[in-house]
Amino acid sequence: VQLVESGGGTVQTGGSLRLSCTASGRFFSVNAMGWYRQAPGKQRELVATIDSGDKTNYADSVRGRFTVSPWNAKNTVYLQMNNLKPEDTAVYYCNIHYGLGYDDDYTYWGQGTQVTVSS
Repeated sequence: VQLVESGGGTVQTGGSLRLSCTASGRFFSVNAMGWYRQAPGKQRELVATIDSGDKTNYADSVRGRFTVSPWNAKNTVYLQMNNLKPEDTAVYYCNIHYGLGYDDDYTYWGQGTQVTVSS
């Protein structure tokens, strides 16, 4: 499995960015995809996830500002980030849960993309 992330960058407070993550490789199913982030000196934390039933889960700190989209036919998931704040500065990692059969689950991480919000 491979995950290719893009869309990171530097933006001013109040600005917007859209991250994308495309999964490729051999898997039977995609069970969930999502985004996590890690700021310097902090643990990696959940940002937003979406499962195969389009159920979403957001961190309280981003709810109402960020939107995760269902993955499309190319297994690409997007994270639309609006009204960005300096505390959103972090490396953002894409994550996928996938199956190789009917009843299994594996996970894989992308390499991360830097998001910097300047005040």
